[in-house]
Amino acid sequence: MISIVIPAHNEGLVIARTLKALTAGALPDELDVVVVCNGCKDDTGTIARGFGTPIRVIETALGNKTHALNLGDKVARAFPRIYVDADVVVTLSTIRALAERLERGGVLAVAPRPYFDLTGCSWPVRAFYDIRCRLPSFSEGIGGSGVYALSEIARRRFNDFPNLVADDTYVRVQFKREERETLTSVKSIVFAPHTINDLIAIEARADFGTFELARVYPELWTNKGDGNYKALMCLFKHPSLWLRLFIYCYVRALARRKAKMRLRHNDFIWERDQTSRGAAAPNSSSPSSL
Repeated sequence: MISIVIPAHNEGLVIARTLKALTAGALPDELDVVVVCNGCKDDTGTIARGFGTPIRVIETALGNKTHALNLGDKVARAFPRIYVDADVVVTLSTIRALAERLERGGVLAVAPRPYFDLTGCSWPVRAFYDIRCRLPSFSEGIGGSGVYALSEIARRRFNDFPNLVADDTYVRVQFKREERETLTSVKSIVFAPHTINDLIAIEARADFGTFELARVYPELWTNKGDGNYKALMCLFKHPSLWLRLFIYCYVRALARRKAKMRLRHNDFIWERDQTSRGAAAPNSSSPSSL
C-alpha cells in the first residue's frame, strides 16, 4: 500500500482533477489517500468524499499547510509516503514509479520532474518559464514539482513538519544530493499563474520560504542543490534569449525584493494564485465530470 497525503485549503475548484488522476485504475488496497482540509470554507471536503474508497477526509479549522501535513502523517497507514499539493496533477503511473524507485533502494527521497502547463498564460509568463526550464533548479523535483515521496527511513530523518512556508524545500535539505533523486521519466503537471503580477506574487512566496528556511536551519542549507547564477549568465551568450531573460530577471528581482521586505517586517501573507484554479472550474466539480 502507498499512502498519499494531500493538504487542501479551499481547493474545491481543483481537488477532483487531482484525485481523479491519482486514483484512476488503482487496485483494491493499493492506495491510502488522506485529504486534509485545513481551514476550508468551500466544498473541498464534500467533493473529496464523493470519490469514496480509497479517499479519507479529515478536517481542521486551522488553515495551515504544515499543520495539515502533520495531521495527515498521523493517520496515514503505509510507506512509501507521498505528499502531493492539491492543485497539481500526478497520475497513478507516476505514483507507482516513485514507490518502485524507493523500493529498489539507494535513495531515500524521490520526486517527478515538473511540467508547467502554460495554457491561458500571458506571453511574459511563458517567457519566464522558458528560461526557468533551462536552469539547474528545474531538474530538482523536490520543491518544484509539488510532489515528493519518502521511504519510511527517510521520514524518520525529521519529526513533525515545522511551521515554515517552504515545507518541500525543508524536506529536500534533509537529504544530501546522493540521497535524493528526481525521476526524469515521470512528471507532475504544475499549473502556472496566468498573469505577470500573479507570477511575481507566487515567486515572492517561494523566496520568502527560502529565506526563512536558510535563516532558521542554516546547518541544513548546504544540501539545497545547485544554484542558477552560472547557468543564467551562460544564457546571455544567446541574443535570441535576451528579451525572455530580461523578463525572467525582472520577475526574480521584484519577487526577491518583496520577499525580503516581508521577512524584515515579519508580515508574511500566503500569496495564492486563483487564475490557474479558476480555469479548471468547469471540469473539476465532481468525480463524474472528469
